[in-house]
Amino acid sequence: MEVVNDILGYKNRKIFQNTDYFSFSLDSVLLANFATIRIRDKKIVDLGCGNGVIPLIMSLRTDKKILGVELQEKLFDLAQKSVFFNNLDDRIQLINQNMKDFANNIENINQFDLVVCNPPYFKVNDKKNFFNESREKLIARHEVEINLEELFTCAKKILANDGNFAMVHRPERMLEILELYRKNGIEPKRIRFVYEKINKDCNLILIEGQKNGKVGLKIEKPLLLYKDDDSYSDEYGSLLVEVAK
Repeated sequence: MEVVNDILGYKNRKIFQNTDYFSFSLDSVLLANFATIRIRDKKIVDLGCGNGVIPLIMSLRTDKKILGVELQEKLFDLAQKSVFFNNLDDRIQLINQNMKDFANNIENINQFDLVVCNPPYFKVNDKKNFFNESREKLIARHEVEINLEELFTCAKKILANDGNFAMVHRPERMLEILELYRKNGIEPKRIRFVYEKINKDCNLILIEGQKNGKVGLKIEKPLLLYKDDDSYSDEYGSLLVEVAK
């Protein structure tokens, strides 16, 4: 079933979703706000943009053009609808393509100042009967079409010198992720740990690295999402209110 919703607290951004597919999550909202957008950055790309939530939110932070690359045609079509519905077709461009093919296109080599990605979190060999899921959900959640190492290869190819690569992932794969950053010449620069509540374990990490950057990693203050009464934390709530004005 296809629906049109506000993007959480973002009253000035609508998004098309289909309840049969993999809908956007809080992870993408956090990443869209975490990634550094420098004044000098001219080219931004979201690899595996799904139904376009990250470009839609980032368009509130910058007037630079944003590119979204999505393999799944059904999700790509939803993203296109959202872009046109929000009158952002002059600022957001979408491409229905495998990100590995996109990265191998010579026109995209060393071209992007900022690359963002909310990738599949789970390895194919995880002990889970995931093949009962729909094809759309399977690709979004599991490394069926691309794994972490392949993702970093793509990011390395398309990043300009000193360009940033920001991503969101699960904390249990942090060491693997940090190793891949450095293996691909992208120096980790920022990490932020995300917690649902103060008495819960960390459930997400936000990481950003710079291609050929200098050594120096900043561990930012933790991001707490909810209070004990399940209302938004002051920081997360103020972020949504501020952007939704």
